Parts: sequence; structure tokens; C-alpha cells
Amino acid sequence: MLSALSAFLTLLLIGAVAAGFAIYFGRNEFYGPGPLAQARVVSVKGGNQTVAQTLQREGVIAHPLIFVIGLHVLGANDLIKAGEYAFAPGASMKDVMDTLVEGKSVQHPITMPEGLTSDQVVARLLANDLLIGEVKPAPVEGSLLPETYLVPRGTSRQAVIDRMAEEHRKAVAQAWESRAPGLPLKSPEELLVLASIVEKETGVASERPRVAAVFINRLRQGMRLQSDPTIVYGLVGGKGTLGRGIRKSEITESTPYNTYAINGLPPGPIANPGRASLQAAANPAAVDYLYFVADGTGGHRFAKTLDEHNRNVRDWRRVEAGRRVAPGLPQGSDSGIDRVEEADEPKPQEDAAVAAPVAGAPTGLVKVLDASEGTKLDPLKDKTYDLNSPKTVPQLRPVE
Repeated sequence: MLSALSAFLTLLLIGAVAAGFAIYFGRNEFYGPGPLAQARVVSVKGGNQTVAQTLQREGVIAHPLIFVIGLHVLGANDLIKAGEYAFAPGASMKDVMDTLVEGKSVQHPITMPEGLTSDQVVARLLANDLLIGEVKPAPVEGSLLPETYLVPRGTSRQAVIDRMAEEHRKAVAQAWESRAPGLPLKSPEELLVLASIVEKETGVASERPRVAAVFINRLRQGMRLQSDPTIVYGLVGGKGTLGRGIRKSEITESTPYNTYAINGLPPGPIANPGRASLQAAANPAAVDYLYFVADGTGGHRFAKTLDEHNRNVRDWRRVEAGRRVAPGLPQGSDSGIDRVEEADEPKPQEDAAVAAPVAGAPTGLVKVLDASEGTKLDPLKDKTYDLNSPKTVPQLRPVE
């Protein structure tokens, strides 16, 4: 019995020493630096064993069993959240566990350029493979705030739409509350409509308050707004760009949105304006401008009187006369031309952005406005172009 007891005590001592060593080794492995040499993003899902095996395969941890035991010991066995996570070089198992428990998943930027219609926003979300699910029902035009949103992989598209709608409500309310006194706008809805027109008229941030001022001044004087983007929206709705220049017959075509044919604002927004355009509509520049026309660089020249405006238009026509037809296009083609009209059939001179053609200008089709809607210069046709960047909008360049 004494021999048996001695053997038992010896085995117990050896076991205790082994257990102590295992605990010491496991603790050092769990809290010590991990094997990851450089930062890595890993997507994990499933049970703890599957997660541990994924982390080992990706080089984040060295011992899956120690990681699983550590989860049990620390009471985090049922707290691991599936997702996509970024792990720093040398992250310990404890650091990895904390990241998975806290759900600190990678946030991806989803950028929606200002001026997209709601249909275009939905199309971009559907084309983004970071997101899941459908969008139902389709959001109302002008009800979304375009900007950059950070979302984890696997976020539902409807959740992004809901977030954009909520931010939109806040931005419109803020703009309405901070509006200048005496504006000829009766409601936040009218401010939104005007902001959407401003958004589509210029991509130059510094111009927005002046463009807004032109339309505000016209509303005060009972003049029609005469905005080309409203013509396009009246023709195609929110489905996209026109894909060609605006025809003369379409300028006079009666649609609820054609501000050449109706008085005042159209019945609803023509796009989703950003914060800057909302603020420009709420606080337009204190200027007396009633007209503006392209300056050939992507911006506009503004005028207080029709005579001054007509001089600006003549300058613009001289610039355009030399690049009437893009290289490679047949003579007379209107592909890539924003608006065309017969040079021997001038439009009435009271238009906001158009005047009679210059004497001696070439006959045929003459481009008279720089609305890049539907052309190769339209930044919204480039799905990779980030209008939130400092570059804002590509400049128009003369045809070589």
C-alpha cells in the first residue's frame, strides 16, 4: 500500500508539474505576441473551432486549441461575432478575442456622388458586392443624402438607403432652419427642389451660392427658371442621363418639370442634392445676377443684365465654334453635344443661358450650353469618380 501510495503521489506531482507548465505555456501563448507579420483582414464565421482554424490558416494565431480554451476560460465562448476583421501585426490571441467579441469589423466606404437620382443611387448599391439584399420600395426622388458612408461587409442595401434617408432629413431640416430671411420659398420641400436644380447646374463648389442666387432672383421677379437639367428630368425621369444633346423641340416641350415651359419651381426635386447645395439654396449669395453661361473651363460667367449676358454668350459661342464637332464624329452629328439648335433659327433672347448666335458663326449645329448631362463629360457616367474628392468635377477641355 505504501508503494502504491508513493507511486500515486509521484504521478500526481508529475501531473501537477505538467499542468502548471501547460498553464504557463498556454497563458504566454494567449497573451503574448502572435505570429502575424503584417496587418491582415480576415473574414470569420461559424463556430469557435471553425473560427480558430480560419485564424490559424490566415496566420493570425499559431495554436487553435489554446485559442478555443482561452475563450472558454474567459467566458467568451458564445460572444464571438462573425464578420470581416482587421488584425494588427503581432496581435495576441487576447487582442484577437477582444476584436471578435466587440464586433470591430472593417468599415468600407460607400460613396454616393452628389446629383445622382434615386434610381441611380439604387443601381449603384445593387452593383456593389459588399452589400446584400434588395431595395424595396424604391426611394422617393430627392429623399437621400449623397456622401460617403462607412459600412461593414454584408450590410443590407436597404439599411444603407434608410441611413441615407435619415441623414437627408437632418440635412434638409438644418438648411431650412439656417435659411436667410425673405427667401421666396414656402417650405423645406421647395428648398429641396431648388437645391436639386443647383446641384445639377454646376459641379464647381464655389459657384453654388451664385447659381442659387440667380434662381432666387428669378423667382422674386416672376421670371422662369429656364434650367436645362429640368428638361432632361422631364424627359427621362430618374432613369439616368439623356444620352445626347437637348433638341430644340424639347426645350419648348411641355412637361411638369420643364422650367422653360412652366412658371416657378417644378413639382419635385430632379436629383439628390448634397449638403453644400442645400446650404446654397438656403443662403444664396447676395448678388443681383439673373443669367449665367459656360465659361469654357467647367464653370460659368454670371450677368446682371441681358446685354451683359448676351456678350458672355457671344464669347462662349466663339469658343464653341472651334469645337463644334468632336474628333471622329461625322459633320453635323450631335453626339457628345449638350444642347443643339439651328444657327439660323435663334431662340428668344430672354433665356437664362442662351442668346442669339454670333453673326458669321458656322451654320448647322452649335453647342450653346455646358450642361454635361448625357455626354462623355458627364461625371455621373463614370461610376468610379468620387465627386466628394477635392477635384469635384472634370473640367471641359477644348477639342484638339
